[in-house]
Amino acid sequence: MKPQGDPITPQGMAALKARYDHLLGDERPKIVEIVSWAAGNGDRSENGDYLYGRKRMREIDRELAHLARRMKALRVVDPNEQPDTARVYFGASVEIADEDDNRKVLTIVGDDEQDAGAGRIGWNSPLARALRGASVGDLRVVRLPSGTKEWEVVAISYD
Repeated sequence: MKPQGDPITPQGMAALKARYDHLLGDERPKIVEIVSWAAGNGDRSENGDYLYGRKRMREIDRELAHLARRMKALRVVDPNEQPDTARVYFGASVEIADEDDNRKVLTIVGDDEQDAGAGRIGWNSPLARALRGASVGDLRVVRLPSGTKEWEVVAISYD
């Protein structure tokens, strides 16, 4: 039976919780204070502090609800506990090379913590899906918007 929920690293979940705690414990109380002060100043229809504060509070509440849903739906997977470190699974750092021997190192992380500029690709990205289960020396073809591209797995590590 497949475990439910998209995977996320412990660090990724900690970052989501930190954002949630910051919004709930720091930002929202400050906005509530501003809105309360502005409401006491009289006419609310032309009170910029009140209007902006209410708008910002709705944005914060919406983000808090989103973060709560995501944290509930995610499944924390520690990359160091992968049973088979000779294959590419969640949390693997993979060195790949294309036909021209252009190399890059990618780490497969949860979709909520991906950052392509830092070499962190989401678990459900086309390249990560193609690399799943690969071992050193395997060739994988990835279909990209610009066409297909073939990559060879050069090295696998779990940091």
